[in-house]
Amino acid sequence: MELSAKYEQLKLILETMGGVVIGFSGGVDSTLLLKVAFDVLGTRAVGVIAVSPVYPQYEIQNALQFGKKIGVQIRALSINHLADRDFIANPENRCFFCKCLLYQKMQNIADEEELPYIADGTNRDDERDYRPGHKAQTLFTVRTPLREANLSKDEIRMLSQQLGLSTFDKPSYACLASRIPYGSSITQEKLAMIAKAEEFLQECGFKTVRIRYYETLARIEVGRNEFPFIFNDAMREKIIKALKEIGFIYITVDLEGFRSGSMNEVLRNRK
Repeated sequence: MELSAKYEQLKLILETMGGVVIGFSGGVDSTLLLKVAFDVLGTRAVGVIAVSPVYPQYEIQNALQFGKKIGVQIRALSINHLADRDFIANPENRCFFCKCLLYQKMQNIADEEELPYIADGTNRDDERDYRPGHKAQTLFTVRTPLREANLSKDEIRMLSQQLGLSTFDKPSYACLASRIPYGSSITQEKLAMIAKAEEFLQECGFKTVRIRYYETLARIEVGRNEFPFIFNDAMREKIIKALKEIGFIYITVDLEGFRSGSMNEVLRNRK
């Protein structure tokens, strides 16, 4: 009943907004938000997806296919993150600069379409991690309907499943720049290596994958339940060969397994 009430609250929030441009990544959060917004607002709900080297091409294509399937308008925006000196310097607040670039373009579209709000898929649980991009929300008055409806990540997954969305069990995802340690510059070459390595591991059958980039070293994160698979001798040799061909010299597996935002652990350890 509580989830049903939150779903009704989400619909009421969107109905009251009257029109919105939503930052859409194809992930579980923004997919649910865009679907419900389209159900409530029809053509006055517009999705915006960023096309950039920091996002794998297959993620962008999957997101566009979703929009086509349900009939919602999704506009692909080219954003050259690698032309932004603040972003490529990769400071601890890198996400702030990324979000500013996105929100400005979203606001431009909202003005063009005469829609009163821009919004993204921030949920209640996002407050637990270091999220410098949230500061950009206040600068652009970004609405966060999922958080306003007090929906957690688990509740968003349950609601997505009830609504028949295939993303209900999709692993969490973040841009490729989040794989590079703070202070290490972001380049096209590094992003391409990370994308290629992660795509290879996904093709091997791993569901949750991160390649943390340390110049010549790759730190692989997979779900702990996938440890037996990755430590199988044949699979291990296959991964070593592939990642060395991509350009890594040292191949490691993180024994803690996948955890979202693991690059932020260095920040927490300073406290």
